[in-house]
Amino acid sequence: MGCFFSQPEAPGVAEADTKPPERPNSENTRRNELEAVPVFREFTLQQLRAATNGFSNDFIVSEGGDRAPNMVFKGRLENNRWVAVKRFPKAAWPDSRQFAEEAWGVGQVRFNRVVNLLGCCFEGDERYLVAEYMPNETLAKHLFHWEQRPVEWAMRLRAALFIAQALEYCGNHGHPLYHDLNAYRVLFDQDGNPRLSCFGLMKNSWDGKSYSTNLAYTPPEYMRTEFEMKGLGILRDFHGLELWQGEESRVTAESVIFSFGTVLLDLLSGKHIPPSHALDLIKGKNMLSLMDSHLEGQYSSDEGTELVSLASRCLQYDPRERPNARALVAALALLQKKNDVPSHAMLPIRREPSPEPVQSVTRASPLKEACSRMDLTAIHGILVKMHYKDDEGDNELSFQVWTKQMQDMLNARKKGDVAFREKDFVSAIDFYSSFIAAGAMVSPTVFARRSLSYLMIDQLDPALRDAMQAQYVSPEWPTAFYLQSVALAKLHMEREAADMLDEGATLESKKQRI
Repeated sequence: MGCFFSQPEAPGVAEADTKPPERPNSENTRRNELEAVPVFREFTLQQLRAATNGFSNDFIVSEGGDRAPNMVFKGRLENNRWVAVKRFPKAAWPDSRQFAEEAWGVGQVRFNRVVNLLGCCFEGDERYLVAEYMPNETLAKHLFHWEQRPVEWAMRLRAALFIAQALEYCGNHGHPLYHDLNAYRVLFDQDGNPRLSCFGLMKNSWDGKSYSTNLAYTPPEYMRTEFEMKGLGILRDFHGLELWQGEESRVTAESVIFSFGTVLLDLLSGKHIPPSHALDLIKGKNMLSLMDSHLEGQYSSDEGTELVSLASRCLQYDPRERPNARALVAALALLQKKNDVPSHAMLPIRREPSPEPVQSVTRASPLKEACSRMDLTAIHGILVKMHYKDDEGDNELSFQVWTKQMQDMLNARKKGDVAFREKDFVSAIDFYSSFIAAGAMVSPTVFARRSLSYLMIDQLDPALRDAMQAQYVSPEWPTAFYLQSVALAKLHMEREAADMLDEGATLESKKQRI
């Protein structure tokens, strides 16, 4: 492999376009940290193999499985610097020069709100990015799967500001587009400060068609009616609209703001909820239903209203009506609290060096294994054995509400169960639909069984819809996430499928520890 890059000049110290709230005398510290970041360089494959112990499974920190081969390893270079190494699938970047140019451009970004890209590797068909290693998990982990305590209000406001500052800085320095912005793209450094992953500044493939997210979180400008997109190579979403996968589905600055709005919803609610549902609550002036109940007493009504309003503006249907990054920074800066409290004091993290990777002894559950290989027969057998044990007890009907209508509804469910067990999936769908239409009882298991029934007859969009509905009914039920993973994988949305599989496994592990 010849050296592609000319020796770059040492980058200057990047300063924020809008100064964040910081502790006294912290500016010099941050300036020194940026100066300590090495210039972007080319790595050899041998160096990365040595850093990751031969790309050992014990060093994997994020993976997508066989159908989502983007994988991130933790590694340690010869100078003892910890790094994150992202491996691309071979087909993503066939032209090594194009990959190197794209990586070099991102590697010039040096900012303390961004995880800095340190280098790349492009030997033969291999394509790797090398970035700073962030030891304290993702925003998604701290928001959705916290163990010691939920993220407090002041820290959520700080995270929102820091992300907005990262977007503003990158936009002002030639990188206005960010691919698949979500809570998994926000990482916490050794001091507990949230930073935006540099991997999102890099296209996932040479053609740039890398905006692919869960259909419920898709910016509305990517949705077209059947009349508008008839015959143009389309994918129907579960609202009956069409998802255009051609030129229009490329990331735009406005779609990045929409994605930022979904992150604000995550911060407000502590859950990953579809924007359409959140907007319904906002329009109905039902803000309390949107807010995370763990935040009670931590924010004023004005603060909550302002952040909800900001999220609503980011999620506007017309992209032209969304604020830009500079406006977001200005609005969020006014909301900051506890400016003198360091981030690590507001998160349950350790500030010590990262330990050596150790081999995990956790075994995947049978359901996760079946979903990871999309073995629908095995999934069916597991759901039959599970029966209704994960449904909440508050669905039981009292004697006072027992009517013939209720009897008919429960009989429909029983008939659906028989058809499901006997693999008559079309009949199962009909009976379960009758049960759901009655509306008197809400059962995540029924949605899960109907989702799998749809998968069995290759109706993928309703299968995804039902799996998402099961999650909405039971937000921490691993089965709902696993079934979403299968539906997304079959829709060729591999990265999102991998995220759902990982999230289900995290919830399952947490449930087993209780």
